[in-house]
Amino acid sequence: MSTSSNSILFKNGRVIDPANRRDAIGDVLILNGRVASEGAVVPPDVERVDCTGLVVTPGLIDLHVHLREPGQSAKETIATGARAAAAGGFTTVVCMPNTTPSIDSASVVAWVVEKARAEACVRVLPTGALSKGIAGEEMAPIGALKKAGVVALTDDGRCIQNHELMRRALEYAKMFGLTVMDHCQDYSLVGRGVMHEGYWSTVLGLPGWPAAGEELIVQRNAMLAELTGTPIHCQHLSAAGSVRLLREARQRGVPLSGEICPHHIALTDASLQGYDTNFKMNPPLRSQEHIEALLEGVADGTITILASDHAPHCSFEKEVEFDQAPFGILGLETELGLFLDILVHKRKAIDLNRLVEMYTINPARLLGLDLGTLSPNAPGDVTVLDPGLEWTVDREASFSLSRNTPFHGWELKGRAVRTVVEGRSVWSL
Repeated sequence: MSTSSNSILFKNGRVIDPANRRDAIGDVLILNGRVASEGAVVPPDVERVDCTGLVVTPGLIDLHVHLREPGQSAKETIATGARAAAAGGFTTVVCMPNTTPSIDSASVVAWVVEKARAEACVRVLPTGALSKGIAGEEMAPIGALKKAGVVALTDDGRCIQNHELMRRALEYAKMFGLTVMDHCQDYSLVGRGVMHEGYWSTVLGLPGWPAAGEELIVQRNAMLAELTGTPIHCQHLSAAGSVRLLREARQRGVPLSGEICPHHIALTDASLQGYDTNFKMNPPLRSQEHIEALLEGVADGTITILASDHAPHCSFEKEVEFDQAPFGILGLETELGLFLDILVHKRKAIDLNRLVEMYTINPARLLGLDLGTLSPNAPGDVTVLDPGLEWTVDREASFSLSRNTPFHGWELKGRAVRTVVEGRSVWSL
């Protein structure tokens, strides 16, 4: 019987597998969709890929992605989002529940799982809402969501303001072994804010969004994670105070973690001078001092995960006045290049091993996934990188249905060149 359909041999690449502390030139064999043991016999009909000069890693994981289905398929579908993920080097994406209807019941989870199984070229793992309708008023049926297959809980796009409800949701999540991911935003402090509160919000005459509007909820989460023992992951951190609070909590052993997205270190609030709505995101772009704090948080290990917050929107939705436009930008196809370019090449905040760790074993461990490693018999998911490849972002070449990116025309250094899921190539440059 032929094994070539889901078997592949990567030869002579620099293999980086942080889970096993491996960083050496060598081969990786995927046999029948699984990582083969070292020294396994290579069948004669297996596809061989010469990776000389390239880096071979476990399949990359993005745990913060909006795929918009069900209900918003004009912006993105599970199929198109998965293709964008593959083109970005990702073998697994974790999709957010702020769809229409929201992913707050077992039936909607089942719909997403079946749709992904039928149409997605990468792994699509659903999260469930913390509250019904992501309205922050009544707890979602957490046990039913877990049984239906969610890998985490979040009201991403919104934030539960009622601390008692958040506490009870955390207690239930712990009973079912689920991590809670939180979009940190204090509504009463943020108000109508649409950009970072500071010099540029004053100059541009736009309602300001103070950094404290994020930091207050990070502190709330630190206290509740300590009280309940439930792991809380703070999404898309953007503020210096958030990094400081996260660092202090983690030093005390509180089960609190955080992620950053590339736009929050690649751009500042000064980028909004042209009122271009492609620079409008939640949380907003902040000043350089906040960027420096985020970079320090990555460098010292306070921030452990990299993600995109891929948020596609139709062009007509963004072609309105700045304060009327929706928040969010594309991310799946540009995030790896941006992080390689900024974190590894330019700022040298981390090395390539740390970057791979933040995209593989760290998110896998956070959510309890059997992924992010090249250990024998692990799922045969592999990403091949060319860290030195120079390329230009072209939004018209995107696999996404949407085009809302501020990075069109940017020249970046480093990108994925092949993406393999269970031994099958799903994308190559």
